[in-house]
Parts: sequence; structure tokens; C-alpha cells
Amino acid sequence: MRSHKMTKGLERAPHRSLLHALGLTRKEIQRPIIGVAHATSEVVPGHSHLGDLTRAVEDGVRVAGGTPMAFPVIGVCDGIAMHHEGMYYSLPSRELIADSIEIMAMAHPFDALVLIPNCDKIVPGMLMAAMRLNIPTVLVSGGPMMGGDLKGQSVDLITVFEAVGRKSRGDMSDEELEALEMSACPGCGSCSGMFTANSMNCLSETIGLALPGNGSAPAVSAERIRLAKASGFAVMDLLEKDVKPRDIVTEKSLENGVTMDMALGCSTNTVLHLPAIFREAGINLSLDIFDRISRMTPNLCKLSPAGKHHLEDLHAAGGIAAVMSKLNEKGLVHLDAMTVTGKTWGENLKDLKARVTNPEVIRPLDNPYSQEGGIAILRGNLAPDGAVVKQSAVAPEMMQRKTTARVFDSEQEAAEAILGGKIVAGDAVVIRFEGPKGGPGMREMLTPTSAISGMGLGADVALITDGRFSGGSRGASIGHVSPEAASGGPIGLVRDGDVIEIDIPNRKLELLVDEKELEQRRQSFKVPPREIKSGFLRRYRAHVTSASSGAVLED
Repeated sequence: MRSHKMTKGLERAPHRSLLHALGLTRKEIQRPIIGVAHATSEVVPGHSHLGDLTRAVEDGVRVAGGTPMAFPVIGVCDGIAMHHEGMYYSLPSRELIADSIEIMAMAHPFDALVLIPNCDKIVPGMLMAAMRLNIPTVLVSGGPMMGGDLKGQSVDLITVFEAVGRKSRGDMSDEELEALEMSACPGCGSCSGMFTANSMNCLSETIGLALPGNGSAPAVSAERIRLAKASGFAVMDLLEKDVKPRDIVTEKSLENGVTMDMALGCSTNTVLHLPAIFREAGINLSLDIFDRISRMTPNLCKLSPAGKHHLEDLHAAGGIAAVMSKLNEKGLVHLDAMTVTGKTWGENLKDLKARVTNPEVIRPLDNPYSQEGGIAILRGNLAPDGAVVKQSAVAPEMMQRKTTARVFDSEQEAAEAILGGKIVAGDAVVIRFEGPKGGPGMREMLTPTSAISGMGLGADVALITDGRFSGGSRGASIGHVSPEAASGGPIGLVRDGDVIEIDIPNRKLELLVDEKELEQRRQSFKVPPREIKSGFLRRYRAHVTSASSGAVLED
């Protein structure tokens, strides 16, 4: 066992002495030692209850004969960090989380790991560490927040973001806004729609690194506590059988993950996180895979922000297992892919007796919300290396449209223009120099996308950026435009009044400007200086790669 490096032999007497100082008995030191990485926090609503789950995991490990040792990792709440300098740090935190778990697991050689995240960058950061370390590992998330209720209307965090636009145009009173603020987020858990956190928690289950139910069992349920205990049992079983993450994460689980992504209509941020996770396992996940699978995978679910349902509705309808069973009817998933249950997906579906109980939440194959998946990859002279759009949340009017560019060099400038009534139907708000290097940190654009919807322009205005979007964004929100402006990408050449053609069905994003004119602009193009006081962000900017490759750090 790895832990023998700190527990066995004469030379380890000092090590054992330090372990005894923690209150561990000789018997506990002799058992397998399981690291429990948790992101418990009094800052993040999605993490405020993770202490309870950590204790449940530890109970499960002890019952199964192991000795748990818990340690914390950081976590950014994207909602609270939104639309100020805090958002520069969100995506970079993913790398710090992965690195910090690697450090802890190498400095203190645990025999196995249980990972307890919940929110946006914490889930992929932990999974990156699992792939890198490749010791028996189970992930159990904190689970989704329940949807809110305001006078019988279903509401959530995105309702509040969009209310800013409604308030700005005079459609909402101060009292109505305050009532919404108090109702939209009723308690702990990851924000209740199919936003990035819940997308990644569902996909963690799909690729086999979390137990069935991980993606959808509500944060406040006793089922979530039982799931945490079961994860403690499961990691001990994996350790006994010597099953490691890279035994589970294969080309088949890769395809299962992307297929589920398309069927659920997940966040566009999955296109950043899945390549980063699979890269740690030595598997290349290109943008082309997303588009290929999207074209043959029906969109079976429309959860907020694309539709009215929330994660508790998905769970009640049968959860991820039910979606898997439905996709299998068309032969779209690999049921022989292994999972942390120690069984294949096919065996799990039989054990769970998986079935759809609400055909409106999980549509049948002959009546999907759309014939294609939730995400589309666009290319053209504006995005030679690709751009990403959540097509399942785009209004029909914006699927094919010629738009007039309104160009901004920062998110704040764009948001001010939108809320100030300076953007009109037919415009495309172009926000550049917000990519991985340009930001640096590739900020989410939930404030301007929500403002567009709140101002009543969701069916008439596009937003195009080399930055990224929250999973809560909807409308013609086209992000990850690559190469980014800070790397000399064509988005840096766009000027006010240029015509941009959006053609999502044909996967095109074209700047309708003569090539000779573009070449002249190229000759005079300069990246505007942006002072970066943070040494951490300067280091990140120097080493981060393009969004088209997952915005990972160079080796």
C-alpha cells in the first residue's frame, strides 16, 4: 500500500509519532489510509453543507475498514465572483485545485481518495487530480440546490440575473426584485439549473467516476448523505480490487460523457473541462468530437436556463441512469464502460431498474426537444479554431442571422451599453480580450447575457466573445472564439458596423469583411496593454493555452 511509505518500518517511527499526535491509534495507522479532499466553505452556497458529507464519507470508509484523513481545498463561487475582478480567478482556480490535491496525496501517500466538490471549477479540478494521481478514487458531489418558488412561479439564480435587465427597463419594482432575491436560492447546493456545476456533476456520474445519483440527488436530501456513505464503501472496494481512474476513463467513457452532455443540454463550459480532464488520462478530446456527437444525439432534456425544469425534476424522472437507458435504445452509449460501482453501466442499469418516469422532463427518442444535441461548434473566418454555442438555449430567430457588430474590449463596457439601452435588435455584442490569456482567466459573461434577456432582446441580439459563459446563459451566446484576440485572433480585427453571419445549423461564424480589408487591419493590429498586478495571473497568462484545447497550462 502507498501509505506504508509513512507507516511501516523502523525509519517511519517519527512519521507514526506524528500520526499518533492526530489521535490515531496503532490499529487505525495499520489500516488503508484514505484521503478525503473536500471543498467545505462558509463562502459558497454549493459548499456550505459539505462538512456533513465529509463526515458521512468518513463513516463509510471506517465501516469498510479504512482510516479517513480529510483535508480542504479552495473553491470560488462563480455567482458571487461574477462581473468584477474576482472572475479573473475562477478558471485559473481549476489548476490550483488539481495541483493542491496532487501535492497532498504525494506528500502524504494515501492509498485512495474520495473527492467532495460541488461547484463550477472544483469538480473538474478534482477530476484532473484523480486522473493525474491514478490511485483508486470516487467523487461524490454536494448535489443541486432546489429550485426557488415565488408566488407559484419557479425561479432560480438566473431569474435574478435577468431581473437586473427587467429592473433597468422599468418592468420590475424594488419590492419585486427584493422578493425575488429572497426566494430564488432557497438553500444549500449547486445552483439549481443545468449550469456548469450540475453539468459536471452529471458528467462525473456518466464517465463512471461517481456513483449513480451523484448528478441529480438534491443537496438537502437524506439520499445525498447515504450516497456519501456509499462512496466511502465504494472506494474501499476499488482499493481492494486495485481499480484506478484510468481503468475507468477510456475512449468509451469519453464518448458516453460527450453524448450525455448533448442529451442534457449541458453548459458550454464542459467543452473546456472535459478536454482538460481527459488530457490528464492521456486521451485527446478535440472540439470535433463534440460536434460529431452533437449531430447524432437528440436533446432529450431542457432544464433551466433552456427550459422550466430543474435538477430535482430530472432526479424524479429517473436521473442520469434513465437518460442512459433512453440513449441506449438508439445505441448511442457504451454500456460495457466500467464505473466506480465495480460494474459496467449496463449492469448498473439492470440493478437500478432504470426507467423514465416523466416523459416531459426526459423526452422519448421519437419526440426529442431537438434532433441534435445541446452544444454546437462553429467555425469560419471569425473563429478558425472554433467557437461554442449552447444551441438548445438559442431562440429560433437567432439560429441563422446576419448581425451588426458592436465591439467592446471588456465585459464591463458591454454590460453598461446593454443596460443603458444602446444595443438594439439585429446587433451582435462582440466582447474581446477576455480569453484565457487576454483576461487573463477567461471570465464568464453571465451579466451581459442576462442583461440581453432581461432587456427583452434575447431573440434579436447575439453575444460573441473570446471569453466564456456561465451555464446559466441563454440566447445566441457564442463563446470560446479561438484564436482569442490577445493571441492575434480575427475577433481582434472586428470593428463597429461590420456584418457577422451566424449560421448555427451549418456551424458557421463568418465576418463578412473583404480579406484585403482584414489584412490591412492585421498590419495595424496591436493588443491593448492591460495592467496585471497579480503575480499569479501573470504566471497563468504566460502558460495557459487556447480555449480550443481546454485552456490548460502548457507542460
